[in-house]
Amino acid sequence: MLKQPSSQYRGFRTPGIRLSEEMLPQLTKLYTARTRPMLHVVHAFDKAHAVMLVEEGLLARDAGIAILRALRQMEKDGVEEVRTRTGGGLHSGEQYLIRALGEEVGGRLHLARSSGDLSSVGINTLQREHLLAVLQAVNRLRRGLLDLARRHTDTIMPGYSFGQHAQPMTFAHLLLSWATTLARDFDRLHGAFRRVNQSAAGAAIMVGSDFPVNRARTAELLGFDGVHENAADAILELTADDSLDVPTVLAVLYHSMAKWADDLILFSTSEFHFFDIPDRFCNTSSIMMQKKNVIGPAEVKGAAAEALGCLVTSYHALKGPTGLPITERYYALDMVWRVAQNCVRDLDWFCELLPALQVRREHMREEAWRHWATATDLAGALVRERDLPWRTAHQIAGILVRLCEERGLGPADVTPALLDEAAGAYHGRPAGLDAAAIRQALDPARFIAARTLHGGPAPAESLRQADLFARGLADDERTVAAIEARLAEAARKLEAAIDSLIG
Repeated sequence: MLKQPSSQYRGFRTPGIRLSEEMLPQLTKLYTARTRPMLHVVHAFDKAHAVMLVEEGLLARDAGIAILRALRQMEKDGVEEVRTRTGGGLHSGEQYLIRALGEEVGGRLHLARSSGDLSSVGINTLQREHLLAVLQAVNRLRRGLLDLARRHTDTIMPGYSFGQHAQPMTFAHLLLSWATTLARDFDRLHGAFRRVNQSAAGAAIMVGSDFPVNRARTAELLGFDGVHENAADAILELTADDSLDVPTVLAVLYHSMAKWADDLILFSTSEFHFFDIPDRFCNTSSIMMQKKNVIGPAEVKGAAAEALGCLVTSYHALKGPTGLPITERYYALDMVWRVAQNCVRDLDWFCELLPALQVRREHMREEAWRHWATATDLAGALVRERDLPWRTAHQIAGILVRLCEERGLGPADVTPALLDEAAGAYHGRPAGLDAAAIRQALDPARFIAARTLHGGPAPAESLRQADLFARGLADDERTVAAIEARLAEAARKLEAAIDSLIG
């Protein structure tokens, strides 16, 4: 007789049924390791599926009660530990139940299910969990950036273009640009969350079952927002975009984080020295005792490279004809979980690092005009006070900068005579600005104060932006809180449904 003794049940893949040989131990271990992160999800699915089967009259009440009581006992002993010891991966619940209750009872759990919807529910739930953690971390950093920006609306610093001094800005203006980027990241992450938070339960492997299962009820008990409308689309062996969505949004987020890490590393160098990085984010050299190596932001850059690698791996692991890329996806998923965890870690590092920066305000302000970053407003003064065309004023200011560079002079050395010389060289007439007008035009503080336009760096405008972004952040924080509440309510409903059955 090929039927296994219940107490020794080892799963449906045993020699003599469909296959004639045992699976290689190495492959069994690989499968077990891959499914371990999903065990708590599969456990919830086992409970929700059992509840639904009883409610729909597909599982006798007594059998359902016995199954649910056994699963509750597993929780007392430790879900992951028991399931790992039991073996069977996604099917560890059935394997445990058959050993505990016999095949006559435990063997009824898998009705109208497949490894397909088991794995898809597991993967989508893990993606949901990781995305929620990243959404929370993104909002924490947004809150920190807005708080810090409000303290630095008058901290003037150079802005850069093509690696050269462009125009002055403020540290607040830079931080607010980061906060805006994170707001878009939140939208992308939340969009991915909504798309993966759909239930594959009941889809089986692609066409569902002829047993009248209630897919919506199982989805409700597992905290999904709805069910995949098409059973083939629900199964990740058949579709790939769900599993590409998450690494894509994480890679885009990490792209920005890596840029910010580069900024912090560059601005903390001896050549820039705009910031001092706290020592707890740094290391030193075993030979060069003078070194202070910025390690924290460098780790972010390395993790960003892995995030891109995860996206590329996911793309190649999931491409191919429908129904063929199956096992390969796990090579991508292992990376997705790690990238998401690293992302939360690195967002929290920024939350700790940025408020602790020692900002060298006076040095940054001095650098903001030393290399002619305010020259555009000198041209603007010629337009306003002398009614010159912009291009004429632009060319005169350009000649002035060249003359000063050739003579070793800086913005502080500009005189009316020197500006008149530049104007004469261009169109044969003096500029006609006095020394006070020149000093005012080149002053970086006045430069910033004058940028009151929508989106500019003037202090009042920066505070308006910060308030606006804070209102958007508050909405997004409420969105995350609502997600957490819905998931908690689903978990409560599941346990209440079990309680109502087993008493």
